[in-house]
Amino acid sequence: MTKSRLEAFSDGVLAIIITIMILEIKPPESTEWHSLLELLPKFLSYILSFAYVGIYWNNHHHMFQAVKKGVKGNILWSNLTLLFWLSLIPVATAWMGEHNFEKNPVILYGFVLLMNAISYWILANLIIKNEGKDSHFAKAIGKDIKGKISIVFYILGIIFSFFHSGLGILMYAIVALMWLIPDKRIEKLYKE
Repeated sequence: MTKSRLEAFSDGVLAIIITIMILEIKPPESTEWHSLLELLPKFLSYILSFAYVGIYWNNHHHMFQAVKKGVKGNILWSNLTLLFWLSLIPVATAWMGEHNFEKNPVILYGFVLLMNAISYWILANLIIKNEGKDSHFAKAIGKDIKGKISIVFYILGIIFSFFHSGLGILMYAIVALMWLIPDKRIEKLYKE
């Protein structure tokens, strides 16, 4: 299969995920400015989740730009697994925002982020196996230190959330900030 169908389907799913997240934020009943403060936890949850979906979309795009040999069944299923976990972000986001970052919603949010990271890691490794260890993508990923650090921070965030949910959110926000800093590994290889 060509990668274009997989990319188009994935782009559509990610667009729907973002749409669902914003539709979860309902306008306040009151027209007073202070009523917007009630939306703050939902809006902050949305911002963090929007950043995550954007990060995955961006990295997914770069990943599949590196695919040259086509897409095998194991890559299709792995991509669907990633999309499944990404599709749970709106539920975790809404629960977390609705309940003001309380412990259990923050733990679930971290678990969903962790499963996204693991799914992405599996997908990346299947692509490396398909493309070869000397492929541009394999060289760009290298030891994937950033990906491994992310998984550790998600686990720490989940554990910390059992004691204080704010620490969990801090861990998740650090990972998002870490990935918002442009990763030039794949772009650099394209220029070469």
